[in-house]
Amino acid sequence: MILGIDHVGLATGDAEGVGVLLAALGLSKVEAGVAEPYGVSCDFWQFGPDPRLPAVEVVAPVAEGSSIDGRLARNGPGLYHIAFEVDDLEAELTRLRGNGFTPVDAEPCQGARPGMTVAFLYLRKPAGVLVELVHYRTRRRAPAP
Repeated sequence: MILGIDHVGLATGDAEGVGVLLAALGLSKVEAGVAEPYGVSCDFWQFGPDPRLPAVEVVAPVAEGSSIDGRLARNGPGLYHIAFEVDDLEAELTRLRGNGFTPVDAEPCQGARPGMTVAFLYLRKPAGVLVELVHYRTRRRAPAP
């Protein structure tokens, strides 16, 4: 089950510059990490420290051949993906594949936050959106009523 929006990802080659913009908007950097399987750094910005609040994730390449190199070359910096926290990653991957989403990852990978496992899917039509499913070893939010 999808539990809620975890974060919205922004792709950039200038994480520090985007950080200045987010700070000017009143957000604070609450976490940072590297998603090594993707070759990217991930800075998480929020309006408060509560881990249940949605975040803005600033994604920047840290390794040659990172997962966002092609995206930055084609489209430049900007909105990259929307991430949803789920209670059962495999079940949601199966459900969304059955609803027309195309898996990007062959299997789930370690994310940039401790205890975070992620998998990406793409839906070309009608929205052309990249979706990240996020599962935490320790759940951050409760299921919707």
